[in-house]
Amino acid sequence: MKFKKVLIANRGEIALRIIRTLRELNIKAVCVYSEADRTSMHVKEADESYCIGPATSKDSYLNIEAIITALKISNADAVHPGYGFLAENPDFSDAVTKAGAIFIGPSGKAIKELGYKSTAREIAVKAGVAITPGSDGLVTKNHKQVAKKIGYPIMIKASAGGGGKGMRAAMNEKEFEHCLNMAKNESLAAFGDDGVYFEKLILKPRHIEIQVAADTHGNVIAFAERDCSMQRRHQKLVEESPSPFVTPAVRKKLANSAIKLVKASGYHGVGTVEFLMAQNKEFYFMEVNTRLQVEHPVTEMVSGLDLVRMQIHIAEGEKLEFTKERALEIHGHAIEHRINAEDMQHNFAPCPGTIDSWFMPGGLGVRVDSHVYTGYTIPSYYDSMIAKLIVWAPTREKALARSKRALSEFYIEGVKTTIDFHSKIINHKDFIKGDIDTSFLEKYFAEEKNKNEKIKNKK
Repeated sequence: MKFKKVLIANRGEIALRIIRTLRELNIKAVCVYSEADRTSMHVKEADESYCIGPATSKDSYLNIEAIITALKISNADAVHPGYGFLAENPDFSDAVTKAGAIFIGPSGKAIKELGYKSTAREIAVKAGVAITPGSDGLVTKNHKQVAKKIGYPIMIKASAGGGGKGMRAAMNEKEFEHCLNMAKNESLAAFGDDGVYFEKLILKPRHIEIQVAADTHGNVIAFAERDCSMQRRHQKLVEESPSPFVTPAVRKKLANSAIKLVKASGYHGVGTVEFLMAQNKEFYFMEVNTRLQVEHPVTEMVSGLDLVRMQIHIAEGEKLEFTKERALEIHGHAIEHRINAEDMQHNFAPCPGTIDSWFMPGGLGVRVDSHVYTGYTIPSYYDSMIAKLIVWAPTREKALARSKRALSEFYIEGVKTTIDFHSKIINHKDFIKGDIDTSFLEKYFAEEKNKNEKIKNKK
């Protein structure tokens, strides 16, 4: 069926991003919003909008009943969940279907199987995809014995959710008990589930992910990799495609592994298969995100394909238009910077407040995805990301130069942001060389601390 109206069950820049594609497809956009988001740009741009509750997420964007009510009132054909909030909630997918609409994403069953990390690992094993050594599913008892059998260091991971929550690295047995309790408590608070599993910790790994798309006719394609190794506390800050570390031969292996996993699960929709890659370029399956990723624009920039449009066409029952070979084609190089309203000088504390001045960079190969504007007040209730700066150029060297230029002309006044931080990172010699891993920022902050102490001592 062809959609005439789609409800977007999200907020901010991703809601606005979806609206743009819907408009190009001549599909009406329905938005929901909390009381704190009345002035957000996605509300202004939607064809229809409905307030679904107070500012807090649990009373609005996580309120399935309120969103389903808006769906019924608007008479929308489908629901796009965006990312975050209810995007990977199987109950929400099922509730949309029960209400007579189409969920633009996988079924509740697929979300349960692939979105729940321990189950996804079992599917990967059956599909012949390499996984990091670890526990056989959830660890519910004899935690220390299981950890000792795997061998330290280990990573303790929450089975539910993502975004770096419920993850703790235990380097030895002495640290284990504390890390286990921290991971379980954080997971319970964030996802209402304290289930954990263990993985062998790969030292100095790359975080590499493969964008996939699967239609309801059995066709699956995989795109060139994204390198998401630049992280702080497991939260991605800079993403690029292709990875400066991955060779064409390894790229094909990654794509084939992702396709095998998706086919084995019976998944349909757009999603991401994430891998850890060791220094010898051996890679291990980590998890599946059964939704659109924050960093999807870098894949769009190097492939020339609209992933939101692809999601919609799949949900409408259409076959994929593109072959596996076309999906793997790479045109140039793209880099994404997540711009957050945070104070770098105070441990990246969130900085909600009113934006007094807002000037976005432009020019060839520069894209900014954002929902804010001069005079907009950033609420304190949600994620601190206020914009994504994405640049494209024919080569990585030129993309780095374009990133530097674009960051230098991105002006935001009234709140503190991470723009200057990104400028420092993009100019770091190791980043320029592409010589990074997931622990890069820890080393970077240690370097900065030593520099500051030396300057202080000289005085």
